[in-house]
Amino acid sequence: MLRLNLFLLLVTVICAIGTVSANHHARKLVTEIEREQAHMRDLDVEWGQLQLEQSTWASHARIESIARNKLRMKLPEAGQIVTIEAVRPRAAMRRDGEER
Repeated sequence: MLRLNLFLLLVTVICAIGTVSANHHARKLVTEIEREQAHMRDLDVEWGQLQLEQSTWASHARIESIARNKLRMKLPEAGQIVTIEAVRPRAAMRRDGEER
């Protein structure tokens, strides 16, 4: 009977240690998830800032201002504009010579 009691005590202690270890591991994982979620939020904020910065750098008014002021460019007059028609590549033509 004494052996059975010692065995059951040993099994109970091992189960208790396993439970404590599993809880500790779960808490560490929850902490890591929260840290990664905070990092994700930071990256999301940075992404929004980068999109805003890109839209600012690529705005038509800014590009036109740089072209006029720094590069001394100006719009061509109507007589200076030449329109060129693009030639379709052969891959876009059917066998009978018609366009797709």
